[in-house]
Amino acid sequence: MASSIPASVPADGTAIADAAEARAGRGARRTRRLVAAGGAFVALLAVVALAAPWLAPQDPVRQSLRARLAAPTLEAVDGKAHLLGTDHLGRDVLSRVIWGARVSLLVGFAAVGVGGIVGAGLGLLAGYRGGWADTVIMTVADAQLAFPFVLLAIGIIAVLGPSFPTLIVVIGLSGWVAYARVLRSQVLVLRSREFVDAIQALGGSVPRIVGRHIVPNVLSSLVVIATLELARAVVLEATLSFLGLGIQPPTPSWGGMVQEGREYLDTAWWISTCPGLILMLTSVAVSRTGDWLRDLLDPTLRGE
Repeated sequence: MASSIPASVPADGTAIADAAEARAGRGARRTRRLVAAGGAFVALLAVVALAAPWLAPQDPVRQSLRARLAAPTLEAVDGKAHLLGTDHLGRDVLSRVIWGARVSLLVGFAAVGVGGIVGAGLGLLAGYRGGWADTVIMTVADAQLAFPFVLLAIGIIAVLGPSFPTLIVVIGLSGWVAYARVLRSQVLVLRSREFVDAIQALGGSVPRIVGRHIVPNVLSSLVVIATLELARAVVLEATLSFLGLGIQPPTPSWGGMVQEGREYLDTAWWISTCPGLILMLTSVAVSRTGDWLRDLLDPTLRGE
């Protein structure tokens, strides 16, 4: 007796494809919303940093022991309201967070500029010239990657002393390897293209070839790396400030504020929590913006 087998319902390929396309569309819209939110947050933070003297409700270094460790409130304490409370010296946390944004972004952008200039220059030199220049530059890059740079930064700052220029140079030089390695690999491919051979045959100079034909083709990668390095530079500045080797008191810094409030986490959590939260949001927002720029500027990641 033959067993009855229930007939299966044939799958509708069109319906499956439409469902997959709908899911992909929802994912793309969700990603765009997240990127838009991250970009808006970064833009808002930049505006706040630029307008810190006008937006900060109080002097960020003004002390008032009468109002020390005041909890976040809309009510006036010591004659003034403290929306994010006060620290152990009675300084307004909101004002210090606002001024800390200026410090963090200033150090971050300056460090990215230093690292980008050094790394891009060495990457172009290693990729286009090759030979001993490529060997020396990549050996130095590998040596830096093999050594914990935070320890090296601590040693350099401990010897030279903490200051704005030293901090910017140290953080900038910590990120040059990313630029150099990526640009070197791209230049190695570009220099073997036919249009470079044609320009050389027509008598084009090396600076003209690099400046007008190589650099424009690697500029998108440079922008993406710089965006991702900005988040790392901000976090590294906060780390060094937390260790006491970055921005020195009484200048407000997010890392320094976290360090100052760690002894009061049980009684005054807002001293460390507020700058720590802003630091986390900034890092995530900048990183997400960098990922979006990478996907936007790299045609291979768009499936083109």
